[in-house]
Amino acid sequence: MSLHIRKLDSTQSDFQQALLIVLAFEASEDEAIDRTAATILADVKQRKDAAVLDYTKKFDRLTVSSMAELEVSQDELQQALHGLNAERRAALEVAADRVRMYHERQKQECGSDGFTFTEADGTVLGQKVTPLDKVGIYVPGGKAAYPSSVLMNAIPAKVAGVGQIIMVVPTPDGVKNPLVLAAVAIAGVDKVFTIGGAQAVGALAHGTESIPQVDKIVGPGNAYVAAAKRRVFGTVGIDMIAGPSEILVIADGTTDPDWLAMDLFSQAEHDELAQSILLCPDAAYIERVLQSMNTLLETMPRKDVIRTSLTNRGALIKVRDMEEACEIANIIAAEHLEISAQDPVQWANKIRHAGAMFLGRYSSESLGDYCAGPNHVLPTSRTARFSSPLGVYDFQKRSSIIHVSEVGAHTLGKVAAELAYGEGLQAHARSAEYRLKK
Repeated sequence: MSLHIRKLDSTQSDFQQALLIVLAFEASEDEAIDRTAATILADVKQRKDAAVLDYTKKFDRLTVSSMAELEVSQDELQQALHGLNAERRAALEVAADRVRMYHERQKQECGSDGFTFTEADGTVLGQKVTPLDKVGIYVPGGKAAYPSSVLMNAIPAKVAGVGQIIMVVPTPDGVKNPLVLAAVAIAGVDKVFTIGGAQAVGALAHGTESIPQVDKIVGPGNAYVAAAKRRVFGTVGIDMIAGPSEILVIADGTTDPDWLAMDLFSQAEHDELAQSILLCPDAAYIERVLQSMNTLLETMPRKDVIRTSLTNRGALIKVRDMEEACEIANIIAAEHLEISAQDPVQWANKIRHAGAMFLGRYSSESLGDYCAGPNHVLPTSRTARFSSPLGVYDFQKRSSIIHVSEVGAHTLGKVAAELAYGEGLQAHARSAEYRLKK
């Protein structure tokens, strides 16, 4: 059965409207889901461990008498690591090393050491950077297991210097994934609890008898997790409200079409709401990619998910030229952007909005998901227009340093007092004036 996927042409008069229809996606804010999440959060805040145990029994079919039974020991984590076959363990360790190396460089380059400078009158100004005390990491564990999510969330927190990392991961029917546990051991997570859903978010946000209250919650989850994270924001920090996964490929027609077909599949296989889009100025090449997609689809174990995703949210778009492809890419602001062209840097310089850019035909998005090094937690649903990938900076906060000298107090005091009187705030003005040099 041939694949049905939208074909658009940028020269068509209704192209802009057609593109916006393709991109349209409202984050799941189902009222019933939101109400359920709110009820669970309130219950966990009030009843703490008891509520978490009840919901874990209800949703994950786990009957235990105490939270201690839901905590994974460090011995069990190490056993999972040692139990991996040599090839799988080596791959996990290489990925972890690369993620750690990248984020250590990121910490160095992003001003994570703070700064101070001294003005002529002796006043010292600056910024102090400090890591968060406690961070909660949510790792999905229902339909699939994601050891890569453990590495991408925990390692930058560790590099940032977070004092304690608490991870939650649902284990329906008590089934623990050894690769996830091994990733936890490698990443150096401090505590792991086999709980999930809104109840896990509530436990991290408000604290229970067994789970410490954290300062920030990061990591993806289902609609209930997203609704819960949205509701606890303000009590704790959150990374983002992530939508379905996305890939946008800009191609000049020089890459093997089978490669790009599989790249488009790589995001479509996540779920039916994922989005895969191709931009290319060569109509004949677009047809070759479509032919490859039709040929390769039947070989995919998740072909039904891929087909639904591509049919409902995918698109093959003929553009005038590569310049226009970049302009459209900036409108789309995709989570993952592949520039599969002979001179990818030339076109990358024209991109302003993308979560992550994969340059050249050998840079498949899947490498970024697992082991390239940069973080795979990325802004979705066009939020790359104003958001960034998860990084060391997400696990740090900044405090301004103001150490005013006596001379500086005289100079600045006059300025502050004048502005304070202008705002009608006399105490502010007097506070500054008390320090004026007599």
